[in-house]
Amino acid sequence: MRIWLAVAALNGALAVALGAVAQHALRADAQTMALFDLASRYHMYHALALGLVALAMQAGVSGWARCSAWAFLIGIVLFCGSLYLFAFTGQPWLFHATPFGGGAFIAGWVLLAIAALRTRPS
Repeated sequence: MRIWLAVAALNGALAVALGAVAQHALRADAQTMALFDLASRYHMYHALALGLVALAMQAGVSGWARCSAWAFLIGIVLFCGSLYLFAFTGQPWLFHATPFGGGAFIAGWVLLAIAALRTRPS
């Protein structure tokens, strides 16, 4: 649980840092900035979701929760990462990874729901 909580916190910090870099250093058109903003928002949402998963692990559903955490992390890398890299490089082939990241986000939420349903009431 501690590791995933640390991963969540570091991803939150990274989302804020990348957002700041974009606002101060990235010179791009409005569409590219909108994609970067989307990546930054999803990155922060899923950093918070990773923190929620760490708490679910504490509740004793670590198997399902751990799978959820990995799915969220893969989603951050593929979805957010591809949009961040596109914003900085302009390489359109990076969009090929984005849907896989979105699928990983969806899987992460479904796995978290399963983890919640498998939690024993106290």
